[in-house]
Amino acid sequence: MDDKWMSMKEICEYLGASHDTVRNWINKKDMPAVKLGGCWKFKTSQVDEWVAETSSRKNAPANKHRKDVSGEMGK
Repeated sequence: MDDKWMSMKEICEYLGASHDTVRNWINKKDMPAVKLGGCWKFKTSQVDEWVAETSSRKNAPANKHRKDVSGEMGK
């Protein structure tokens, strides 16, 4: 696999996201990026890993230790 550095424009096209969305992910969601001379650069393998981790956390239950008591109501 060719693990190259991508520019902001390239990563936006790669992910199908806007510049503002990618900047928000960098600032608020710890998206892996490096700022070189005022330009953001992204390593594709790191971004792919971050996307996989972020989506798996999003799909995980909010509280693994919460007990489901929906069937116990009225007993």
